[in-house]
Amino acid sequence: MSILGTRVVRTEDPLFLTRGAVYTDDLVDERLTGALHATFVRSQVAHGRLLSVDTSAALEAPGVVAVVTAADVTDLVAIPPPFPFINEAMTRPWLASDRVRFVGDPIAVVLTEERYQGEDAAELVVVDIDPLPAVVGTAAAAADEVLLFPEAGTNVMASFGEPATADFFDGCEVVVTQALVNQRVAPVPLEGRAAAAAWSADGRLTAWCTNQGAQQARGQFGDWLEMDPDLIHLITPDVGGGFGAKIGADPEYAFVAWLAKHVGRPVRWAESRSENMIGMLHGRAQDQVVTIGGRRDGTVEAYSLVFDQDCGAYPRLGAVLPTLTMLMAPGVYAFPKVHAQGRALATTTTSIGAYRGAGRPEATAAVERAIDLFAAEIGMDPAEVRRKNLLPAFSEPHTTPMGATYDNGDYTTALDKALEAAGYDELRAEQARRREAGEVRQLGIGLSVYVEITGADNGAGTKEAASLEVHADGTATVLTGTSPHGQGHATAWAMIASDQLGIPVEKITVLHGDTDLVPQGGGTMGSRSLQQGGAAVHQAAEELIEEARRRAAERLEVDPADLVVDLGLAGLAVRGTPGAVVTFAELAGDERLLVATMFEANAPTFPFGAHVAVVEMDVESGKAQLTRLVAVDDAGTVINPLIAEGQRHGGFAQGVAQALLEEVLYDEDGNPTTSTLADYPFVSATELPSFELVDMATPTPMNPLGAKGIGEAGTIGSTPAVQNAVIDAVAHLGVRHVDMPVTPMRVWRAVQQAAHPEQQEGN
Repeated sequence: MSILGTRVVRTEDPLFLTRGAVYTDDLVDERLTGALHATFVRSQVAHGRLLSVDTSAALEAPGVVAVVTAADVTDLVAIPPPFPFINEAMTRPWLASDRVRFVGDPIAVVLTEERYQGEDAAELVVVDIDPLPAVVGTAAAAADEVLLFPEAGTNVMASFGEPATADFFDGCEVVVTQALVNQRVAPVPLEGRAAAAAWSADGRLTAWCTNQGAQQARGQFGDWLEMDPDLIHLITPDVGGGFGAKIGADPEYAFVAWLAKHVGRPVRWAESRSENMIGMLHGRAQDQVVTIGGRRDGTVEAYSLVFDQDCGAYPRLGAVLPTLTMLMAPGVYAFPKVHAQGRALATTTTSIGAYRGAGRPEATAAVERAIDLFAAEIGMDPAEVRRKNLLPAFSEPHTTPMGATYDNGDYTTALDKALEAAGYDELRAEQARRREAGEVRQLGIGLSVYVEITGADNGAGTKEAASLEVHADGTATVLTGTSPHGQGHATAWAMIASDQLGIPVEKITVLHGDTDLVPQGGGTMGSRSLQQGGAAVHQAAEELIEEARRRAAERLEVDPADLVVDLGLAGLAVRGTPGAVVTFAELAGDERLLVATMFEANAPTFPFGAHVAVVEMDVESGKAQLTRLVAVDDAGTVINPLIAEGQRHGGFAQGVAQALLEEVLYDEDGNPTTSTLADYPFVSATELPSFELVDMATPTPMNPLGAKGIGEAGTIGSTPAVQNAVIDAVAHLGVRHVDMPVTPMRVWRAVQQAAHPEQQEGN
């Protein structure tokens, strides 16, 4: 019996639960002996001319070794935009020199012997800023009245797509248009950003930082510091969550390395939680307009999504997210006509990056709200509208009007499974009863059917490296280019190797995140790890078996074709000859048994699913309580259901949190008003029900494991389902839409406005 598909308990957990993780800030390494501590002095003004920076008082403070400003950074060029299509004038300085562009923009760095000394000394740096008007929100950015980069002549970083033709919705009996907000959120990983760096006498840099891919981070260090990457040894210690915000390296990481060279001593940096809330990349932040048209029988004939992406002050990964939103705009539907157009805009706020789903959740949220709006307009059940417009089941690749080629899918079955598990008809009957009775606590039922792209070339490529070595003592070591930060790779990769070699999981060690050990690798993002990193381990095991077969054939003096893997003995046996066997360990004792390989995926994969959310709504206060979440998430072949379910649970929690709670806010002057966890609520166990998981597996032909990504699926499906459920709970009162997060105040106001439209007009 194969170990694959079984619920193997994570092998990495006992160490985490006893010793605890060793994060970057916990490092004890002789190369960091005598390290200085860096404290960034950050702008407290959103936008302004930087007139002067007085460091004299700080230099006199206890423990201060140096205070670095832009005037000291003479051997580094400004950071260029990360993509060629971005306005090239929108560069990022290492430290602000003439202008600050968001609250949190680095202005200076204080280097101290002890960390606590840096916090005190940083307050002594006197910064004189002549304030300029802030640019908060995409509407203000698009107006181009106040420019963050005057030399660019615009706040538009990049534009994608063209306007829809004037006749796009001609012939539609019904056309519905709605403005939507997919609000800005903070990733809030358990571990904030941290880095450390030390230089050796031969000019080689060793850097440690929390990230989602050491090799990609090393490449960015090399680009920014203008160094040969071979001279950089980048190490990723344990990582306490990433959610996309730790893809690659942050400029602060590379600057810590520069600081170490500048002062001739190792340097360490770890941010505070408040610093994390304003400095780490945020997510989402799209303002959308959906227009959907079709017939009154529920057939959708045309769909348009036009949106602006708030990218914050400097272009990061957020500037490319519109391409993913546009690619996935039609979702699971067979719309005859689809249009999408987007812009990436600069605002005086924290930069936007990839947050769990990265562009795809925004597309799903838009189309799933559009379907509900269309259903409400024609008076049809939203489940029936979905069923009527879903793509039929397909096993051969299908190309959408936006150019995405889905590998396979059966969206109707996913929807039917979710509806059946939820008891949809009974829920609607109970909803009707409560509405008829005029009860205070109403029932809301929300649906979403989604498809997403995983394992795409999003900068990490579609290749992944792995090596596998069997040792003479019967143990094995896997080196992987993926970089786990909670996903359970150590267990899953060991399971894949064990399944082919017969070596017990507990005897297989998985190593990652060290560019000297693993010089090539794509990292972990975009739900790529299993389908590319796991497939690479699978391929390495196959190649190791072939090498072992060649050696064993010589040793046993048989034809290699007569040798088969004996999983019970973890070796190779002669077919039909009992006792004629040689173990992999024995072969490793003769000569090192090691293979290194690079797996390249044929194409990305497209996981899909359907979610049903049920809320209890107090219509007098607007407070909604999520009571059920029924989820079908089809990620193809599942290697370890325990790990896959954990990924789904985490995704649901973050998706529900965006729908109900989370939102990063700025005032009109660009000051963040949610810069602590007292102001920024995120979901806890008390807000979540026990999730109801429904199994469905449609293996993909795009990799030998048949696996699709699962890390982001829960986030993509749950958010619109919960938003739709909340709106559905008050739809009978005339409410058609409430923006996320659907807080009690927003729901209450929507109910009041629906009840008193004349007052709204008067306002």
